[in-house]
Amino acid sequence: MARMSATTASSRRAPARAGGADFGIPERALRLLHESRWIAMAALGVFLLLILATYDKADPGWSHAVPGNAVGNAGGRVGAWFADLLLYLFGLSAYLFVALLAVAVLRGFRALRAAPQAGDAHRFPWERWLGFALLLLGTVGIESSRLHSLDVALPMGPGGVVGAQLADPLFVALGAVGGTLALLVMIAAGFSLWSGWSWLAIFERVGFAAEWLVQRAIDAVTAWKDRRIGEAAATVRDEQVQVKRRILDDDPEPVRIETPSARIERSERAEAERQTPLFVDLPADTQLPPISLLDEPPVATETVSAETLEYTSRLIEKKLADFNVAANVVAAYPGPVITRYEIEPATGVKGAQIVNLSKDLARALSLVSIRVVETIPGKNLMGLELPNARRQTVRLSEILASQVYATSASPLTLALGKDIAGLPIVVDLAKMPHLLVAG
Repeated sequence: MARMSATTASSRRAPARAGGADFGIPERALRLLHESRWIAMAALGVFLLLILATYDKADPGWSHAVPGNAVGNAGGRVGAWFADLLLYLFGLSAYLFVALLAVAVLRGFRALRAAPQAGDAHRFPWERWLGFALLLLGTVGIESSRLHSLDVALPMGPGGVVGAQLADPLFVALGAVGGTLALLVMIAAGFSLWSGWSWLAIFERVGFAAEWLVQRAIDAVTAWKDRRIGEAAATVRDEQVQVKRRILDDDPEPVRIETPSARIERSERAEAERQTPLFVDLPADTQLPPISLLDEPPVATETVSAETLEYTSRLIEKKLADFNVAANVVAAYPGPVITRYEIEPATGVKGAQIVNLSKDLARALSLVSIRVVETIPGKNLMGLELPNARRQTVRLSEILASQVYATSASPLTLALGKDIAGLPIVVDLAKMPHLLVAG
């Protein structure tokens, strides 16, 4: 019975110990003890950082003795002694002990607040200690071999005694390149074991970050280019709208329409020949045949209406504005076959721009062709000659009966026709040898 009661008592105590109490300590008290331990480690890390940062060679230390009692270290004599010991052994890598304490504190507080991660469940403390040892040895070796020329106030150089004892035989055995590679491998492996981070994961995250930064830069440049293109297009669109609005909304000055000569002044010979001759039988030396043998011109001639000229003038201005060419039509000269519109280009518009647009302008106005007159004698204007919808027939009798033909002194006066203003044009064939040679 005594054995059974003892067994029962032990079985009752087992669940209580498994429930979170060690050696009879309640779970809450045990948790507070763990928190106090991490707080103490955090304070130790801060103290270690202060004594290393305020190290002074003039303070008494483990590696040397100095006269006097003055101590400049923030940790006093104890701090100066421990700082000298760590820097003498490990050089600049002594600061890794501060990192060791900081990481331990962070992991401890994280373990108190959350369950351990799945990856940490398979990790053992010896892995972390081995990783820290490899990291420490690798860094002191690199500091001693590669940073020996660094001018720092340390007891034994950047890598300390441990770094010098490790790097010298390693470089003798493997050479400078091989020894450096071996130390770098130790640093990489030690950091991975100590921190639990995978270098592949680190490289992947760095790659993702670099790709994200590059994509953001590309997006920013693309957006900047799009904004510039949009602003340029908006400026051009606003200018076109302003030009069209000025053409449509403003009350433009009416086009000056030069009416063609409705009647050609007849010569005295033509007027005399209109009289009925008294004698029909004439001698053989009769003069020129009468003009009445030719067809008389029609009394009423069709001309382009003023409304058509005004409409065409505004249409020309609009079509030129569509091609980003600002110009005003100032006058129109309707002729028997074509109508010439005199235009005044805006400031900065070159005449070559309008000349190069002749075919496009003809297509826009639904015409076969347009002739561009770049210079008009006596005017600072350009001309556009458009064919009339209905052409007038120029009768030879009009030219031969004109005063211009009658007053011509040359016996080889040649009737050509009418100019754009409807006035007769005659030339002296004797002054045109190329026509005489042509036969």
